Amino acid sequence: MIHRSLHAPLLVVGGGLGGVAAALTAARLGTAVVLTESSDWLGGQLTSQAVPPDEHEWIETHRISPSYSELRERIRDHYRREYPLRDGVRDLVNLNPGAGFVSRLCHEPRVGHLAIREMLSRWEASGLLTVLTEHDPIAVHRDGDRIVAVTLHDRRSGLDVTVAAERVVDATELGDLIELGGFASVVGAEGADETGELHAPAVADPTDQQAVTWCAALELRPGESHVIDRPDGYSRWRDTVPAFWPGSQLSWTDVEPISLDVRERPMFLGSPEAAIDSEDRDLWHYRRILSRAAMAPGWPGNDVTLVNWPQVDYWDRPLVGVEPTERSVARAEARELTTSFIYWMQTEAPRSDGGTGYPELKPRGDVVGTADGLAKDVYVRESRRIRALFTVTEQHIGRDMRGDESGSELFRDSVGIGYYRIDLHPSTAGRSYVDVDCFPFQIPLGALIPRDGDNLIAGCKNIGTTHITNGAYRLHPVEWSIGEAAGALAVMSLDRRVPPAEIWHDHALTRELQSILSERLGIALAWSDDIRTRGSKSEAVRIPTPR
Repeated sequence: MIHRSLHAPLLVVGGGLGGVAAALTAARLGTAVVLTESSDWLGGQLTSQAVPPDEHEWIETHRISPSYSELRERIRDHYRREYPLRDGVRDLVNLNPGAGFVSRLCHEPRVGHLAIREMLSRWEASGLLTVLTEHDPIAVHRDGDRIVAVTLHDRRSGLDVTVAAERVVDATELGDLIELGGFASVVGAEGADETGELHAPAVADPTDQQAVTWCAALELRPGESHVIDRPDGYSRWRDTVPAFWPGSQLSWTDVEPISLDVRERPMFLGSPEAAIDSEDRDLWHYRRILSRAAMAPGWPGNDVTLVNWPQVDYWDRPLVGVEPTERSVARAEARELTTSFIYWMQTEAPRSDGGTGYPELKPRGDVVGTADGLAKDVYVRESRRIRALFTVTEQHIGRDMRGDESGSELFRDSVGIGYYRIDLHPSTAGRSYVDVDCFPFQIPLGALIPRDGDNLIAGCKNIGTTHITNGAYRLHPVEWSIGEAAGALAVMSLDRRVPPAEIWHDHALTRELQSILSERLGIALAWSDDIRTRGSKSEAVRIPTPR
């Protein structure tokens, strides 16, 4: 078999938001990089997993990451250029194409993919960036603690390619390189006996992993019928009542994540026709990614929403730390659950305006790049995580553990900032939501560096967080900021000819890296005190306060 070989100073495996940000940052700093991705789309949770960005409340008012802001504006500009937006909508500074209320920017996943490829285009043309899509990592080649190369399988040609590199970033969705290379890692939940975290289980449980979700795109086409074939396992999902859930997942009954109170939340509060022009806070408007009301009169399209709701959270089997056959079963069952829920909505769901079923719901595969309307890949909330030089625990960011007014821990090695609640979905261990408040936080450099990897850097959800704090660090803008820091760390490590760990141990080198991030790239490394303690919305600052 013909076997290709490549070489680059930096290899980034995984083209989700963290991987894209790492590769883009390295290229902007003048370092050649190879970026690989298993899907044919870049963007991970934003695109191939079909999840509009979950962001913090200051995302529109403060340029915390200029490149992340650029991505968001490129998405908006695509709609301004290419869509017949009505008067008064096109010029909105904070244009939200779907007017969904989960985010200030609800958009079609395919547009996110286009915007990312556009951002990378000049660097690909320059030769500094090589992008290999549809390439799966299959082997990590080590010399002691050092990765010398990674072999990937090209799905299109059937050939393998080995990429030799001086520095390697693992930005895969499940921590593939950590596993393939045999690096020390954590799977599932740590125990409170180890971490001392208030909301951790008493003892470690590798099977305690957040539910995954196979998202789908649906269009509302009143007066039409688009009922899909009944899935083979439909009866199982309709008739099963999980022990910790108030009923079948194929229903409008779910659980309020914070209080765990049972609630009824229908797809529409009234008729589907009325929902098109309303701003109801029902399931349809929750993740709506295209709003007909935003378009000029005469536009032939309709509302489109993304199904990423509690009803399609799959918690029966874990994805991480299991054999490939079991992982394949979990992925297949997650797809079947989503397909079953779509069929239930089309045929058996109680209608808010009377009757049964919404046959007018049409799967929109073109929006997510597939034939059946389901996303290209399953939405992964929790990855295998490195055993890092430093691990972020609930004690560093959780309001319950730190006190109402103290704010988050200040890290002397901050390389970025983020904010989201500690939001854990029901788990494969049979646990319901863990959704608790935390403070706006920093990203410590030590969390990106494994204890046992000389040239490996974590670049997404696989950093040194716990099962608990991963619930806050896993979201879109945080993952992007992690990737930026990973890319900059890799470049500085190459330029200085020192391992990433030495940059962390040497405080002067850490400050030099922080200067690259804040002064050259404009990235904020600290919240102002009133934001860090969740007070008034004043400006985020770029230089961290050491501690």
